[in-house]
Amino acid sequence: MSETELATITVDQFISAAPEKVWQALTTPELHAQWWAPGDIAGVLGHRFHLEMPGRGPIPCEVVQVREPELFVFAFNGTWTISWRLVAEGKGTRLFLEHSGFDLENDGDLFAFNRMGPGWRDKVMPRLAELLAA
Repeated sequence: MSETELATITVDQFISAAPEKVWQALTTPELHAQWWAPGDIAGVLGHRFHLEMPGRGPIPCEVVQVREPELFVFAFNGTWTISWRLVAEGKGTRLFLEHSGFDLENDGDLFAFNRMGPGWRDKVMPRLAELLAA
């Protein structure tokens, strides 16, 4: 890839739970599997893990930034980065997702970007919010 500008999916979701509870859902394997994907995720800098993605199998990931309970960032599949920023808001948490690294000149990345944007916004993030509101 030369001078290609990479695209990012961004989602802003309010969750009716304290940042510490949201953090647990992002970094605890049993909880993570309930709203997104099973895997051996952990909120530990440098931790290497896999997420089991339907139709794709295990995807390698590595935690690249941790500031509990405010920031959790991991590399996903070697080319993308998923960043979670948690901000206390009233009696809940404003959760900001950035899924970055999409090369829109690459057909596979363009396809993934077009599917994952609505998937994050309309399915995955609302599932997380529902889990934590229960």
